[in-house]
This record gives sequence, structure tokens and C-alpha cells, in this order.
Amino acid sequence: MEVVVKIGQFLLSLSILIVLHELGHFIPAKAFKTKVEKFYLFFDVKFSLFKKKIGDTVYGIGWLPLGGYVKIAGMIDESMDKEQMKQPAQPWEFRSKPAWQRLIIMLGGVIVNFVLAFIIYVFASFFYGDTDIDAKSLKYGYSITNPILNDLGLETGDQLIDIDGEEVTLYSEIGPSIIAADNITVEDKNGKLKKVTLPEDFLGQLSTSSNRSLFDLRVPFIVGKVPDSSANATSGLMPKDLFLSLNGEPFQFIDESKVLLNKYKGQTVEAQIKRGDDLLTKEVKITEAGKLEILLGGSFADAERLGYCKIVDKKYGFGESIAVGFTKFTHQISSYGAQLKKIFNPSTGAYKGVGGFKAIYDVFPAVWSWQAFWGLTAFLSIMLGVLNLLPIPALDGGHVVFLLFEMISGKKPSEKFLERAQVVGFVLLMTLVVFANGNDIFKAFSN
Repeated sequence: MEVVVKIGQFLLSLSILIVLHELGHFIPAKAFKTKVEKFYLFFDVKFSLFKKKIGDTVYGIGWLPLGGYVKIAGMIDESMDKEQMKQPAQPWEFRSKPAWQRLIIMLGGVIVNFVLAFIIYVFASFFYGDTDIDAKSLKYGYSITNPILNDLGLETGDQLIDIDGEEVTLYSEIGPSIIAADNITVEDKNGKLKKVTLPEDFLGQLSTSSNRSLFDLRVPFIVGKVPDSSANATSGLMPKDLFLSLNGEPFQFIDESKVLLNKYKGQTVEAQIKRGDDLLTKEVKITEAGKLEILLGGSFADAERLGYCKIVDKKYGFGESIAVGFTKFTHQISSYGAQLKKIFNPSTGAYKGVGGFKAIYDVFPAVWSWQAFWGLTAFLSIMLGVLNLLPIPALDGGHVVFLLFEMISGKKPSEKFLERAQVVGFVLLMTLVVFANGNDIFKAFSN
């Protein structure tokens, strides 16, 4: 069922983005009286799942979910319809239109992607608000489990103060900001500040690491449920019990439990727990595998209740949501642009983290959440818009470069040149697609 939910979210998000992107080309093309021969969701290699001709346009759904397209008459695109281009130009063809109209048609898809993301951020802020963790309120620091950070001298309990000089105020800021960062400042358990320079290939190391997380929130070790089959079914443990120590050795968080459970595996030891306001002692059995065989119930709400952190819950009016949505939109574009810069610099190793459709599928949660769905769709819309602006001839950005050259120089590139550029761009694009999806396959087998 989880797979069905993830596939459903993936296909729905992809379909929305493709249809709206292509509408961004379709609407101005029709407005400028340019003939649109096809409008397709997904690719119709050899055959279509559905197609219907309305007016001059065939609308359809292909079987290969790798994208979609509009076929505009008189335009050199991936269809490489050379026969049409050999005929005299017609007034309803793309090539007959003024350069400024062709530019608007080509930029339409990207503009729609950006507008869509902005609208989603605005309405998501209005309907859902923002729930986050106040980074300054963390009483016991972060759980540092990634060997990359451990090798740089960071330890569990350290506080993250700033990233590239920008103060960290909310937990959600860490992931997007640290990806393109050069240095961070942390405060250790003794209150000592230290500036840590991240290695140039930080993203490359992170991409190949078995643990992709960096600064995890520390969750208290709280009993959720004790199954009847558990070795501790008769130990007297109850939901909401907070563990404080094992065999006299104190611990409070899940990240601290692993060392102690392994230390006393196969033994029965005394555990001090807190139940409400009462302190109790219980004998618990630790299996040979170093498990208590209980379901954990610790949450960030529990952590706040215990005074370990503070949850920030913000609600916005519609006017506020516009400003908040715009901030999220611009921050996400800036963040993704910084990531691309790292990816195209081989020395960073960031290219190792490039993923294809499997990587996109994996970001969707296994439980349907409209809030998560719209947040991911907004991010993917920005990603699609930015990638389409890359100056690769097979993409919108490549066409835009040639159109700008024409408008500035007054000289239109020859159709033969555009055909060759389209072939080169298509080969380059397919190489990138194969590389990205090949990365997915490699990671699947290596994990």
C-alpha cells in the first residue's frame, strides 16, 4: 500500500507540473495565432494511451512518463520534423512570428513553473502555517551521527550556531542552507565556539554516505507500546514512561541508548524511569541483539513538554501569506541555484548526488499528506523551471539563447544550424538523463 501511495503522489505531481508547463507554451502560442499540432502528457513513443483531435491540435496521453510536450508548427524541436521545415514558411508557423513573440512562447513554460511554485507557497502558508523547532531553544544540542561531521570533530550534543555566517534560528533552515555552505560555527558541550570549514567535496561525500542526515533532533527515549511478545512484556513498563538511566548510567535520548543497550545486551538490569512526576525503578531485559523490544513513543511534542526544545507554530493571514510565500519562493530558487553551481563543479563531487525519477519518487512520503505533497510539488516546479532555463539547445533555455542572439544581432541562426544544435542538445540531455537515473540504480545496488 505504501508503494501505491508514493507512486500516486509521484504521478499526480509529475502530471500537474508537465501539463501546466506545456500550457505555458500552448497559451501564448495560441494567443499569437501559432498552430499547435500536439499537446501531450507523457511521451507517445509508437502509441498513445489516449488521443483526441480538437481543432488543429491533437490532445493525448503517452505511455512513457518521462515528461510531456507541445508540438508547435514551424519550430525545430525534439520531433525534428525536417519535411515541414523544407516547405515555405506559413503565417501560422512559429518561424514566421516576430522574435519577441517566439521568446514569450519559449519562456511561457518556465514562467508558469515559477508562478505555480509561488502560488503553492502562498496558499500552503495560509492554510497550514509553519511548524518548526526553535534552533536556539535546543537544551542538549543535536545528534551527530554522520561520519563526515564526526571526522570534522563534531559530537552529539554540539549546537549549530551559524552557517556561512548566517545565524541558524529554525531547524528547517539547516538542510537547505548547509548543502551549499563553505563553513559552519558550532558550540560544543563545554560552551566553546569553533568554526569548521566543510571540505570542498562535502556534497560528494554526503551523496555516497550511508547516512544522509547531518544534524538530527534529539528525541527523548519514551515508551510508546510494549508488545505482548516483548521480552519486557511483564516488566511493568507503560506508555509515556521516560527512561533516565540503565544500570545507574544516565541517558535521556534515543541516540544515547544504542551504546548502553549494546553494552548490557543479554543482561537484566535496573532502569530508572520517570512516569508523570514519579521516579520509578524497573528491571528490564536487554536481548542478545541489544534491544528492549518496545515501540518508542518519543516525539518533538514530548521533547517540548520536558523542556528540551521549543516548537514554533505560526499562522498567517492571507496578506502575510503572500509575503511569506514570496520569501520561501526566492529562498528556494537561491538554494537550488547554489546546488546547481556545486553540481557543475567536478571538484565538489556533488554530481554523485544527482538523481533521476527514482530519486524524485523517494522524496514523497509513504503516507498521503496534502501538505507534504504541495510542498514537494512547489520545489519540483522550481527545479523544473531552473533546469529548463539551462542553455542546452534541447531545452527552453537553449531556444531562448538563440532568440536573444537574434534580437540583439538582428541575424537569425540558419535552420541547418538550429537542427544541428538540437541534435547536440538532445544527445547531451539524454546523457544527463542516463547519468541521473544510472546514479539511482548504482545507489540502489550499493545500498
